[in-house]
Amino acid sequence: MRLVSDPVFGEVDLTASAEELAVLANAVAEGDRFIGSTSSPDGGALTGIEARKSSIAGVRIELDAQRQVLVISGDLGARAILADNLMAVATADDGGHLHVDYFPEHPYLLEGSVPIVVNGPHGGMPTR
Repeated sequence: MRLVSDPVFGEVDLTASAEELAVLANAVAEGDRFIGSTSSPDGGALTGIEARKSSIAGVRIELDAQRQVLVISGDLGARAILADNLMAVATADDGGHLHVDYFPEHPYLLEGSVPIVVNGPHGGMPTR
């Protein structure tokens, strides 16, 4: 899994295989898990993603700058929605990506969350 934070736009770019995305989806659903990145520690690369359980309604995505870790925390229901979205990218049989970016009245993402782009294992745009 390659995980890079863009200091200009403030978003995180995540590129992973189908297997890695499935592991990430399960980690988000379960909470309290760390997934390491294969990115080399340069040019904004992050060391991994930490999924945490929280009693706060919704999902918050934050960058722990000191540890260079993307932290995803939230309640069970909201984490389940994000996990389903990640699994959909993992199991897509064509190209595509997922933008996880807050907007007013977002169904699960909390305001102030770091936006992420999850690139599907087949890259590019869907062919269908």
